[in-house]
Amino acid sequence: MYKLYDFLPSGNCYKIRLLLNQLGIAYKRVNIDILNKQSRTPEFLKINPNGRTPVLFHDGKYLAESNAILCYLASKTDFIPQGDYEQAQVLQWMFFEQFSHEPNLGARPKTAHLKEYL
Repeated sequence: MYKLYDFLPSGNCYKIRLLLNQLGIAYKRVNIDILNKQSRTPEFLKINPNGRTPVLFHDGKYLAESNAILCYLASKTDFIPQGDYEQAQVLQWMFFEQFSHEPNLGARPKTAHLKEYL
């Protein structure tokens, strides 16, 4: 069973939930409320010393960083092409997304009123 340490409003966490669901992989979701510093507790920092979500637990191992998790989940599926050049194109898009879009969509929400919706 996969376990996903997750914060619902995070775009980076959403990417992982989306792929897990598209692949039909069952998982347990563990909410980590980053607004209340749950990702900075000693317990969570043992899981991910960077203190960030998402983190995937599988086969006794923890894996952090959304794009690393996506590659891990997709590695034995058709989501990752077989050719070297095609794989590099996938990574090219993932690096672009992380650099260009992540600061606006994947980072901690900056709105003070967000707690009302959680």
